[in-house]
Amino acid sequence: MTGAPGSKWSSVARDIRYCPELDRSDASNEREYISPNYHGPAHHIGAYWDPGMEFGIEREEWDKPFSGNGIRVIKSHTFAHELQHLVFYNYPIILVHRNDVECLEHWKKAGGFGISYPNYKPYYKDLDAMYRHIVWQNRDIMDFIHNNTRVTRVHSNTELQESLGLTTIGKPEFYKNRDVTVYVYK
Repeated sequence: MTGAPGSKWSSVARDIRYCPELDRSDASNEREYISPNYHGPAHHIGAYWDPGMEFGIEREEWDKPFSGNGIRVIKSHTFAHELQHLVFYNYPIILVHRNDVECLEHWKKAGGFGISYPNYKPYYKDLDAMYRHIVWQNRDIMDFIHNNTRVTRVHSNTELQESLGLTTIGKPEFYKNRDVTVYVYK
């Protein structure tokens, strides 16, 4: 799964997190962040993979935080730059996109560099660098979407669950109401 910081991808991850087929053993108190504004900007649950964070993006890192069984969701902002390589694993890929400026503003409102998990500071350094990374990640996500016929847009949490072959849980919540666009590569 990939999306730029502030894309609201964590809310999209929660749309599938509680499907019974998923391995949620990556969750811990240390791997959770709830924004003071929650039910608003951010609620991170489970491991994140990125340079400078607890787990790197290399394939050998993906299973490290898990101890259970089931489908594992690997969340990385920088997967946006690796999409052409990731298709060779033949796993579905969830891609979340949102306007660059809205991403940055949402990320700042969610806690910015003060977020307790994951740690953004080592890789993203400062706000100027964060914005450049958001732009690059969104650009790479959209390039992949536009150049790949195996990508489809999903419009709701239940449509995402269905497209991934997961048990459908919850009431339909439409992504346009969250101001986010979600795609699935299969």
